[in-house]
Amino acid sequence: MQRKAILLLKDGTFFEGFSFGSEGEAIGEVVFNTSITGYQEILTDPSYKGQIIVMTYTEIGNYGTNEEDVESEKPQVEGFVVRNYQDYPSNWRCQKSLDEYLKEHRIVGITGIDTRALTKHIRNHGSQMGIISTIDFDLESLMKKLRNHPDISEMDLVSKVTVKEPIVYYHEEGRPLCVLYDFGVKKSILENLVRVGFSVIRVPANYPAEKALEMDPDCILLSNGPGDPRILDDVVENIAKLIDKKPIFGICLGHQIIGRILGCEIYKLKFGHHGGNHPVKDLKTGMIIITSQNHNYCVKIDKLKDTLELTYLNLYDKTEEGMKHKRYPIYSVQFHPEAGPGPNDALFIFERFMEICQKGTI
Repeated sequence: MQRKAILLLKDGTFFEGFSFGSEGEAIGEVVFNTSITGYQEILTDPSYKGQIIVMTYTEIGNYGTNEEDVESEKPQVEGFVVRNYQDYPSNWRCQKSLDEYLKEHRIVGITGIDTRALTKHIRNHGSQMGIISTIDFDLESLMKKLRNHPDISEMDLVSKVTVKEPIVYYHEEGRPLCVLYDFGVKKSILENLVRVGFSVIRVPANYPAEKALEMDPDCILLSNGPGDPRILDDVVENIAKLIDKKPIFGICLGHQIIGRILGCEIYKLKFGHHGGNHPVKDLKTGMIIITSQNHNYCVKIDKLKDTLELTYLNLYDKTEEGMKHKRYPIYSVQFHPEAGPGPNDALFIFERFMEICQKGTI
């Protein structure tokens, strides 16, 4: 017997469907993801902390879940929304169904709603806070809970997903050492750093810059992560101490933190970029790469053209996708080069960072 569930948005729009995964309630910013596959990587991406994910692809759950296709130790999303949940997975790597996986980690899901209509609503009216409930169906009661919950822009989500103390992820004598500031790093980023030849130490988001420099790293990487970069004043103040000391590479939130340090304006997109099909142009070579993306914020660099150079441009909406410093070895991208999930077009970014680290210049 199917259990009832409801999704209510803060503007009063609601959708009735059926529950899967854990029972209960979940509140988060409702965003949509256009990837066709890779739902387990999406669920476990720490950048989605604080958000409820809507999958635009209609059939979800058909290949189940396994212990390998994860980007962190557990699902990080607040809730999950799909059109048709498939409860009979068929894949040789499947270890448990998506429903079992969500139940195990207490993630609330809703299926059987018109995700096309929901996605169009978000596109027209912007991403907004919402609540999924399988236990309370009174709209007035649900709206009260929504209004009493802080907006995602008011929440320090990085502190919830970062490591608590330094961790040696990988060490091999003779390899350049990368100190990675963990704002919610994905496993695929760590794996790609090792792939191109780095030793990696993963440190907390608030790890003092002075201590990081005492490790004598060859470079610093600022990882992806969740939430609004405009509230991370302590992080920005700390990382600023590293700017002219070592080569620095930023991915997604790390890119935005660099932007804040250098004086760029950070602005929020109407409904964000979440998916595996975003065409990005390399402004130096003219090459077009298809990228995986997951961000709600962008860095505007047009007022700092004497200091920064725009390196990549999103061909969907002409937003900024990458930059480099004209004086210091600082390089960053807004998209996700690790491709977990997504196309492999941008994996060369890690090799490029290794070259910058070895040369000490861009």
